[in-house]
Amino acid sequence: MKTNVVCFGEVLYDVFPTHKKIGGAPLNVALRLASLGINAQIISRVGNDKIGKELIAFIQANNVSTDTIQIDGTYSTGEVLVQLDKKGSATYTIIYPVAWDEIEITSEAKKAVKNSDALVFGSLVCRDEISYKTLLSLLKIAKYKIFDVNLRAPFYTKELLISLIKQSDFIKFNDNELYEISEYLNSPFHSLEQNILFIAEQTKAKSICVTKGNQGAVLYYKGDMYYNSGYKIEVADTVGAGDSFLAGLLSKLLTNEEPQKAIDFACALGALVASNEGANPKITKEEITKFMNNLS
Repeated sequence: MKTNVVCFGEVLYDVFPTHKKIGGAPLNVALRLASLGINAQIISRVGNDKIGKELIAFIQANNVSTDTIQIDGTYSTGEVLVQLDKKGSATYTIIYPVAWDEIEITSEAKKAVKNSDALVFGSLVCRDEISYKTLLSLLKIAKYKIFDVNLRAPFYTKELLISLIKQSDFIKFNDNELYEISEYLNSPFHSLEQNILFIAEQTKAKSICVTKGNQGAVLYYKGDMYYNSGYKIEVADTVGAGDSFLAGLLSKLLTNEEPQKAIDFACALGALVASNEGANPKITKEEITKFMNNLS
């Protein structure tokens, strides 16, 4: 039986200076999960506009269920203005309000989460009270709650983040986010590993993963630490690399793959995405395996 994962939150267009690409962290995770053989579904909301229709068609064409994407009659489909520096690192201007700020709680959304093996969510979707309340309702019924932190100032507060991590079974940070939230929790520690263990003690999270950009990642899973030191690539842009990393990791861990193999696979996938433009380049399992084994 296939693993079922529901992702909740923003679906949008990343608008670059010269082009636009489909994105939104929860959608990026869902699209990558589907490409890796996981049944993926997205709970979100788009506008009743041309780009909303294009977005739904794209999601359907990439084998992600759109049964729980709502259509908003007032607000437009989300867009994010993306600027890249010389190293390909992105900064974002996230337009507000848009359709995904108004995700409503529905019987279809509840059913999807009840029937899933995991719910993936982030903090950005909590910037509006309507979508935030819907998330809180879904967290109460989710079997396994995966918090992909993705901090986007000014759309979060210390209190919000602490509340969400305390409701999570699995938390994924980047290293800056880990230290920021550790500080919120009054951690006395300085090292990455000590702060991972500190947050695990402060929350009910049994698993924590911290990405470190081109330096790889650390995974705390069922009481043990696993490491990957990264893969050397030429960065095109970093948009969506962390989302694909998370999808790669979950595709292995949720199907009972060994944690070390899971983090190695996830780091390779994240690196390959960063070497391409946009959040959702086509990458096959075979390409990932070849890359990991240094095969041309």
